[in-house]
Amino acid sequence: MRFPSFQAARPARGLRHAAVALGALACAAVAHADLKVGVDLSSTGPAAAIGITSKNAMLMWPPTIAGQKADYIILDDGSDPGNAVKNIRKLINEDHVDVIVGPNITPAAMAALDPVAESQTPMITLIGSASVVEPQEGKKVWAFKMAQTDSAMADVMTRYMSNHNVKTVGFIGFADSYGDSWYNEFTKFAALRHIQVVAAERFNRTDASVTGQVLKVMAAHPDAVLIAGAGTPTVLPQRTLVERGFKGPIYQTHGIATPEFIKLGGKDVEGTLFPTQPVVVARTLPADHPAKKAALAFANAYEAKYGPNTVTQFAGDAAGVYPRLEDAVARALKTAQPGTVAFRVALRSELEHAHELVVPNGVVNTSAKDHVGLDQRASVMGIVKDGKFVYLSQ
Repeated sequence: MRFPSFQAARPARGLRHAAVALGALACAAVAHADLKVGVDLSSTGPAAAIGITSKNAMLMWPPTIAGQKADYIILDDGSDPGNAVKNIRKLINEDHVDVIVGPNITPAAMAALDPVAESQTPMITLIGSASVVEPQEGKKVWAFKMAQTDSAMADVMTRYMSNHNVKTVGFIGFADSYGDSWYNEFTKFAALRHIQVVAAERFNRTDASVTGQVLKVMAAHPDAVLIAGAGTPTVLPQRTLVERGFKGPIYQTHGIATPEFIKLGGKDVEGTLFPTQPVVVARTLPADHPAKKAALAFANAYEAKYGPNTVTQFAGDAAGVYPRLEDAVARALKTAQPGTVAFRVALRSELEHAHELVVPNGVVNTSAKDHVGLDQRASVMGIVKDGKFVYLSQ
């Protein structure tokens, strides 16, 4: 959809240039071309809890980027990778966007690499997995990522586990690339900290029951269980674990941090341990955290608009896209104008040069080899306490 509120302030070009000769008008149109930002999100379907909060944050974006009028075009992929690719091809081929923002689920982001690379259009994804940007070669040079990587999140999680005497873990993850990424990264860091994965099971986002997987994991008698999924589908395995009498700590990934997870999970998700980014626990962050000021400012603004306890990591990631774009667009405009291949190439290049850029979810330093740019300042541990996401010290 297009946002009328963003476009309403745009003066009518026909009136503004009525007295200008046709040739001069064409030149002016190029010189003052609006910056077009195409967005693909999962606003419906299993990943809607993620996509809706991302969209809410985007509705707060200013109508200009680096002084350039911006045209935001948002499409819903229904949590379907095939639809995401169709949307992105439409945004590129029909709307002629300068940059793609999204998708927000890993399978869709991986599928989107073909159209963005073919058209030389930079893409800033909102997914957790680093698979869309690593290694930086081939099609992946056109992809960037806002969220902290699964690797960094697995690092902080396993460090916490080790500090709290977790020696064995049962794994229940999505049966897709999100689950694959988390299994690979978690087992790598678990091995470094002498934590053994004693059982590994998978489930689909749309499954109505995971009893079989839960019973197999519990039969291995792990000290703790990690559920590797995102959004509300992650409640089902946790509730099943609780109902079946599992008494150990239950860990989830950073993909759970939405109000819907707490609302749907209720008492069954109380005490959940999870890695997250600063904006989710902004109010309880240590005073000296480098992102606290930006995280708290965004959280306050978001919740003033959408209600108490509604801010999510995904909203924070989406909010961070704006300063990332403003930072890069300001430099790219010195090279070329929006609406051209030259501008898209320049924008891709400048997105590689963020330096100590503070966004709600961390501090960004990108390079030709690093299209995420977040360090451990973007990774903290959290806990669900009294129905809220709260910062948890190591």
